[in-house]
Amino acid sequence: MAENKSYDVIIIGSGPGGYVAAIRASQLGLKAAVIEKDKLGGICLNWGCIPTKALLRASEINHILSEINDFGINLKSVNIDWKKLVLRSREVSDQLSKGVDYLLKKNNVDIMYGEGKIAGKGRVTVKNMDGESLYTASNIILATGARPKNIEGLKHDGKFIWSYKEAMIPKEKPESILIVGAGAIGIEFASFYSDFGTEVTVIESQDRILPAEDKEISEFAKKSLLASKINILNSAIINKIKSTKEGVLADFLDENGNKHLKKYSKAIMAIGIDANIENIGIETVNIKIENGKILTDNFNQTSEKGIFAIGDLTGAPWLAHKASHEAVNAVNFIHNPKIKAKHNKIIPGCTYSRPQIASIGVTEEQAIEKKIKIKVGKFPLLGNGKAIALGNSDGFIKTIFNFDTGELIGAHMIGPEVTELISTYCVAMQLEATELDLFNTIFPHPTVSESIHESVLDAYDRALHI
Repeated sequence: MAENKSYDVIIIGSGPGGYVAAIRASQLGLKAAVIEKDKLGGICLNWGCIPTKALLRASEINHILSEINDFGINLKSVNIDWKKLVLRSREVSDQLSKGVDYLLKKNNVDIMYGEGKIAGKGRVTVKNMDGESLYTASNIILATGARPKNIEGLKHDGKFIWSYKEAMIPKEKPESILIVGAGAIGIEFASFYSDFGTEVTVIESQDRILPAEDKEISEFAKKSLLASKINILNSAIINKIKSTKEGVLADFLDENGNKHLKKYSKAIMAIGIDANIENIGIETVNIKIENGKILTDNFNQTSEKGIFAIGDLTGAPWLAHKASHEAVNAVNFIHNPKIKAKHNKIIPGCTYSRPQIASIGVTEEQAIEKKIKIKVGKFPLLGNGKAIALGNSDGFIKTIFNFDTGELIGAHMIGPEVTELISTYCVAMQLEATELDLFNTIFPHPTVSESIHESVLDAYDRALHI
């Protein structure tokens, strides 16, 4: 095995963490290379964040068309071209994958296709159809992402029992579907298929859907989804799912312990992910692992100096924007090891269902658990003129402040385009804004964002429109 080029940084994986790390390295004058075994952009761009949003946009439009008469527009019929609908989502992903290729080449990053693997400190091998090559690097960044969790009795077979991957490229719309898991992925697929008329059932082992969200948000989301005729079973235990000639047969216990055997056309496993830490050479170096994740410091450096891990490898939250932030954080440190640590762990989360959900900071329950004295403000979108004009006033904004200091410590939203609105709170929290800063911020009218201001005012009994 011949030794090839030497680099300042070699990144294994080209997802939203990997390719961003490579670009940032190039900006700082470091010689960088990216190793990718499949398509540039990783799971997020090719099989996650991007194509699912393209699909959800289609289901959103279909829902709007179902209510179009309310706006004084009459349509005789709406025909769904399922094949074209799925094809569009793939085209969106392909376009962005090509965009990543362009960005990497523009920044003079070397792209190597194949299986990347650590071969000891400062050494990486790449194996592909041309054989195996060895490269050296002063620094290595692991950005290999994660895969759907596959547990005994609930294994996806790709035919009737799907992972998120198969759920994005169905050949036809299923008549009924069982979704196991009511986190963001499960709820997004529930929303998508339900809006196209599939009979959807969601099973969740915990006592509420979206368990990571503020309790009031979870409860409101459940009511909205039930109103959309999505069946939701909380505190349920799924024992086994098996494929049959006609679909799947699910064996589960409801919240009362009653056993059920039910048939569905398809099933989607949305029960979490496992980090891709196997077969990447971790055993050749001193990298500490805990509960299936790689342990890192504030600069995402592992216990092996010169080797970093970013994104899903480092544990929850499993979000693309977290991976990108960690990528820049790690590369900045590689360029300047004397840099002071300022690792922002205030990470927003978004669920692109109908209604949309977004949050940042602590929930009310977490604040109470931590014994933080708080002030809470809420504003219903039913009181917002723009939301009413849009015909979508189902939702509310919730803001949480530290009672003693006035510091903004949490925000939780459900309703139209809240995945865009949450950025206002992100900036405010980054700047350590207090209630006075937000009181004195002028929000444009008419916008849904005005509800943020009203929610802030409500925390201090100053709301104007409720």
